[in-house]
Amino acid sequence: MTGPSDNAGGATGETGRQGNGEPLPPPLPLSPSPPLSAARAVPSKGTLLGIDYGTVRHGLAVTDPDRIIASPLETYARRSEALDGPHLARVAAEQRAVGIVVGLPIHANGQESDSSRAARAFGAWLAGLTGLPVVFWDERYTTWFAEGALLGAKLTHKKRKEKRDRVAAQMILRSYIEAGCPPGGTQAAEPDQTPAS
Repeated sequence: MTGPSDNAGGATGETGRQGNGEPLPPPLPLSPSPPLSAARAVPSKGTLLGIDYGTVRHGLAVTDPDRIIASPLETYARRSEALDGPHLARVAAEQRAVGIVVGLPIHANGQESDSSRAARAFGAWLAGLTGLPVVFWDERYTTWFAEGALLGAKLTHKKRKEKRDRVAAQMILRSYIEAGCPPGGTQAAEPDQTPAS
C-alpha cells in the first residue's frame, strides 16, 4: 500500500502500543508463501470478504452475492491472534463469504516487499482458520484514494481515520470485481524483473 496511511500494512511498518497501553501484537512471520489461489480457487459466484491487511488494523469490506457492488464493513483493531482469529472467522461466516480477497502491498514497479510477504502469511493463516480460499489483489494507492474519497465527503480527521481502512478494503474488492475476479489474483513481478510499461 502506498500513500498516507495509519494502517501499517504499508512500507513504513508502524510500531508502538495500543490505546490501552498494551504492546501491539507482533506481525506475522515474513516467510515467503505461494499464492493460495493456485491450490484452491475462489468460486465464481457468491459473497467475497475483502481485507486491507495491516499490522495495527484491518479494513474489512464485502461484496453482494452477485458481485456487483462492494461495501465497506468495519475497521478492526488487532488485539492478539487468539482474539483476531475468532472475530475474522465469525465475520466471514456471518457474511456467508465463499472466498477472501486480501490486499497485496507491492511496490510501484510491481515487485513484492516485506509487507507483501506479511500479507501472504496473513492470508495463509486466514485460509487455514476459515477453510475459505484466499486470493491476493494489488492494493497500490487504495489508502490514498480512500483518503481522497473521504476528504471529498467533508468528514473530520477523526471520522476519516475511523473509516479509511474499510474504504480501502472496499476499493480492493471493487478493483478485483472490475477485473473480472481473476482466480489467480495479482501476479507480482519477480525481484529481478521490471514490468513492461
